Amino acid sequence: MASRTSERRRGPPDASPTVAVVGLGYIGLPTALLLAREQSVVGVDIDEEKVADIRAGRLPFEEPGLDRLFADVRDRFRVQTTVPDAVDTYLIAVPTPLDKLTDVANLSYVRAATETVADALDPGDLVVLESTVPPGTSEQLVQPILDARGPSGEIRYAYCPERASPGDTLHEMVHNDRVVGCADEATQSRIDGLYEFVEGENFLTGPTEAEFVKLMENTYRDVNIALANEFALLAEDYGIDVQETTELANEHPRVNVHYAGPGVGGHCLPIDPQFLTQSSTASQLVSTARDINNSMPVHALHLVRSLLSETNVFEQDSLPQVTLLGVAYKGDVDDTRRTPALKLHRLAKNEGYDVRANDPHVEDFEIPLESMTDAADGSDCLVVVTDHDHYTELDPDEIGSAMRHRNVVDTRGLLDADRWRDAGFTVRRLGDGRR
Repeated sequence: MASRTSERRRGPPDASPTVAVVGLGYIGLPTALLLAREQSVVGVDIDEEKVADIRAGRLPFEEPGLDRLFADVRDRFRVQTTVPDAVDTYLIAVPTPLDKLTDVANLSYVRAATETVADALDPGDLVVLESTVPPGTSEQLVQPILDARGPSGEIRYAYCPERASPGDTLHEMVHNDRVVGCADEATQSRIDGLYEFVEGENFLTGPTEAEFVKLMENTYRDVNIALANEFALLAEDYGIDVQETTELANEHPRVNVHYAGPGVGGHCLPIDPQFLTQSSTASQLVSTARDINNSMPVHALHLVRSLLSETNVFEQDSLPQVTLLGVAYKGDVDDTRRTPALKLHRLAKNEGYDVRANDPHVEDFEIPLESMTDAADGSDCLVVVTDHDHYTELDPDEIGSAMRHRNVVDTRGLLDADRWRDAGFTVRRLGDGRR
């Protein structure tokens, strides 16, 4: 929707909430706080510890501008563990993980949230689902629950997926266009009123179409990353540098090749293609792209193994020690969901390596994290996994003085390779077949 002057006035601190946001994760919490700029909002999450932290002013994750926004709207935002029944709009933004055993969407959180919301509805209320779901979820799961458990009377429903990326969430939530999946223009009008903070445009379609669009967008990116990764593997075979060739290819006005990396992480890109294809057999390209991206941590370890062999590290008596630089799935965020660093860590441990890890943005992770100094102490090889700006500022001489062997594998093309070579490092970059 185009930017416009809001007719709603900010409610006083004691105003009754008009919107309940169910699920206070990476999407639900920023959405709730943006809504609270103009109205009173209640945030709901079943995680009692998370609710207690938010009440105490401790936000559960790092996101630029989120602390400031929270401080600005705190008098219009409260949190609790139960769904209220005194609001007229319910926005559901709960997790939709991929089941590890079946590779099928786990919709238990969506089902539970929908059932709880349905019990609190009054005729005329609006229910909006933002969680990423397989096509058909609205029509086959959510709406039947609302019809069966909700009140007899008209309930407005819409599927309205977010388009936001960690590290730029607030800006993208405000400025990006949205796809609204609903049955009629009357419901879209309610959506326009709800998302008054959005300066982009709303595009109206059906719920299943909107679910499909959301999955198409992230599948497109996953396939393009897979193509970039395959280009990197080919470049190594041909003895050329894929970064250089990618830059030249992208000079073509209709070409935009992505850059290669050690794998794909985050909640969306590794999962959405599987949500899209789980009920279809027509998925050869999408499935192949997933296989390529899932294989990249294996290739990263191959580069490490090859470099350690070339520099005679395996001839020493002690176990090779490697240091992972970054465990977040992307640069300058603290989000570690489905990070390729975890697979790389486990593969290296399985081969007998002593593996250390550092990340300037992440506090809690499945493996111990150390300071840069401790993680590099006695290391035989640094492995750049995450493209944090912090790592571009490292002093190779200082880091190298603490290491046993000066080796570095750069899976992101992040470092100034000449600078590190001048400091005595043997450098290998993903996609660079030159020696």
